[in-house]
Amino acid sequence: NYALDANTSGNSNTAVGKDALSANTTASNNVAVGRSALLVNTTGTRNTSVGTFALDANTTANDNCAFGYNTLTDNTTGSQNTSFGQASLANNTTANDNTAVGYQTLFTNTTGAQNTAVGKNVLVNSNTVGDRNVAIGSSALSTYNPSTNEDGYNVAVGLNALFAATTGNQNVVVGGLAGEAVTTGASNSLLGHKSGNDITTGDFNTFIGRQTGEKTTTSDGNTAVGYIALQENTTGALNVAIGQEALQKNTTATGNVAIGYQA
Repeated sequence: NYALDANTSGNSNTAVGKDALSANTTASNNVAVGRSALLVNTTGTRNTSVGTFALDANTTANDNCAFGYNTLTDNTTGSQNTSFGQASLANNTTANDNTAVGYQTLFTNTTGAQNTAVGKNVLVNSNTVGDRNVAIGSSALSTYNPSTNEDGYNVAVGLNALFAATTGNQNVVVGGLAGEAVTTGASNSLLGHKSGNDITTGDFNTFIGRQTGEKTTTSDGNTAVGYIALQENTTGALNVAIGQEALQKNTTATGNVAIGYQA
């Protein structure tokens, strides 16, 4: 096969490389650069594919952008996806509206929609069906993998942010190593380097500041604001610590309120 050799009435297509757009018949406004780029596309329109095997399984889907070797290579009918980086969104088949930027980002995603992943290995070996997650930073949310199509609404920004999360949803984490150990914990808000670093299954915690609530593991409903506030807390719940080093040494006690420097 040759580039565009099956084209009958498709207009304004550009194909450069062996077999690029070779099955295209009536679709218009596609760009395929690289061997087998948009190989089996027949009626899909307004797709841009740059890289060997990029979008090579695409048939009827529209408005996809794929840049890099094997990007969106398994995509068949998923539309409005954007993929930059080798093998990013490589296993996506029918899901729409995903954005993947970086080496192998969203690599195993198949039907999960409206996810945004930026950085090396972000959501790489995990998410297949989860929807509406945002992960920015190397290895952020890299093990997240719910069993069904569900709205995750997780936001992870920073190196290894929410690294171990598997099914926990509605977490907002900003900071390198923040929430790194969270597995199934949900509805946690963590801001700052290593804030909530050891949380595994704890829910509804709010930690703002470097290393706030760092050692907390399974407890729920804590609030800490300020450098190393509630840092040593492990299983103590429903504590409020506001101020630098507030309740820093608290470990298992529950229901305390401390406001002020070293309170």
